[in-house]
Amino acid sequence: MENIDPARQRPPLDPAAAKRQWRERLVAERLRLPDRLARNEALQRVMRVWMVGRVDTVVGAYWPIKGEFDPLPALHRWQEAADVEDATQARQRRRIALPVIDKVAKTLRFHVWYPGCPTEADAYGIPKPKDTEVVQPTLLFVPCVGYGPGGTRLGYGGGFYDRTLAALQPRPFTVGLAYANAFVPWLQPEPHDVPLDAILTDQGVVWPVEAE
Repeated sequence: MENIDPARQRPPLDPAAAKRQWRERLVAERLRLPDRLARNEALQRVMRVWMVGRVDTVVGAYWPIKGEFDPLPALHRWQEAADVEDATQARQRRRIALPVIDKVAKTLRFHVWYPGCPTEADAYGIPKPKDTEVVQPTLLFVPCVGYGPGGTRLGYGGGFYDRTLAALQPRPFTVGLAYANAFVPWLQPEPHDVPLDAILTDQGVVWPVEAE
């Protein structure tokens, strides 16, 4: 585990205000990481190893922004590794999905994505698949601005993932992806927060911990 800034150890008097401040701080730190490329490569390896043995055929992920870890190369390799006769069948058997915002429900739906598929920018300027099939992932990789004990995730504050996970039935297995420096020890879930089932970083699997 990396050295933790003492400021992260102290529980804040106003958790909501502290979350707003830490979102800005952690995104700025992530953008300044001098070794982000090396961390990205390390987390790619962690992710690929972690997925060995998973039986999922539809996996949701995200388009990386603001210095986030990019999960798509690892997922493309997972897709290509399908034990079928040709690449076309592999894409049909193992599918990657990216989120598209439902502006009315303020939730996310997931559309099939593949390298080179047509995309368009959403309301936030993030590329999204255009006119591809809507699917429901059984495994969902989620970006983390920060993370805390017990699978607690710090996102951007929009609540899209929490509302989506509360609505999806059956609920997908959710995995947070972050660089190890984003750990915030005092971070605790609020009533609306949906804990993650696992968290992967460039240093390995940090949740669930082996002792639990």
